[in-house]
Amino acid sequence: MSGAPAADTPAKVFRRTADLATLNALSPGTAIEALGIVFTAIGSDHLVATMPVDARTLQPYGLLHGGASVLLAETLGSSAGNLCVGEGEVCVGIEINANHLRGVRTGLVTGTARPLHLGRSTQVWEIRIVDPRGRLACVSRLTLAVVAAA
Repeated sequence: MSGAPAADTPAKVFRRTADLATLNALSPGTAIEALGIVFTAIGSDHLVATMPVDARTLQPYGLLHGGASVLLAETLGSSAGNLCVGEGEVCVGIEINANHLRGVRTGLVTGTARPLHLGRSTQVWEIRIVDPRGRLACVSRLTLAVVAAA
């Protein structure tokens, strides 16, 4: 038996070490805190966060606001992307799209970001947001530029 991982084992994509406490400590005073987004899991190839569906995130018709879903998606993708770059580099969003597939009225939505492409100058992330019953509510794709840290 070889020491290589099984074909269905996800590859480790994060170059920087981070824990949930460190990621969540970056939120105070930001839109992340204002919308109640909390990082809840880090895997070898993914990052997970939750967001409440409440007065902060609803649109006037009682459904989760698409913009709130996009904010969750960009938070997840950008945070994950920044864990994949080397010292002296950061990721910044340059394009995001989202397809809103199911209305959500209450509860906690959960987003999971996974990389589609991790290049030297760009990254592409897919973020899937599910409702409290695990049904797909939104799928988003985020493109990041890898640039020198200021």
